[in-house]
Amino acid sequence: MKKIGICTLLVFVFLQITAQKYYTKEGVISFYSNAPLEKITATNTKATSIFDMETGAIEWAILIKAFEFKKALMEEHFNENYLESSKYPKSTFKGTIKNIQQIDFSKDGEYMTNIVGRLTIHGVEKEVSTEAKFTVSNGKIIGQSELTVLVADYNIDIPALVRDNIAKEVLINIEASYELLR
Repeated sequence: MKKIGICTLLVFVFLQITAQKYYTKEGVISFYSNAPLEKITATNTKATSIFDMETGAIEWAILIKAFEFKKALMEEHFNENYLESSKYPKSTFKGTIKNIQQIDFSKDGEYMTNIVGRLTIHGVEKEVSTEAKFTVSNGKIIGQSELTVLVADYNIDIPALVRDNIAKEVLINIEASYELLR
């Protein structure tokens, strides 16, 4: 009985060691707001992400204050008034790449997939679903996706004075160049 327990433990440890996980510390998240009076864009190049190619589990985390805007005043308003980054310092996504088995990470090509999970912004967690493209080229893996979120879904209050300057929907673009976690 003791041998069975030891063998089971060794198999579990071996499976954990051989699990193929990929990560990035330099993922790029950008967003675009197309309001009638003003277009607002910002980019964050310090997003972290990890995914497990066997289970399809994928996670993202970003610091809100790492978004960079073209106008300093926009960045200040974004952090202080809208996203309240000192109260809600990060945004996260935890989900699953649904058809991970259909992606051949050993073969160059483009692979479309669906990702579902929980997106947390401004302290509010919502279920989201989106398509993603994984490109495998010369052993490198690049993931790309986009999704649209409604500002109201994440309890982001827009003052009446500037309500026409801020779009109700925001397009989020996501890109990551992954490498094998060793």
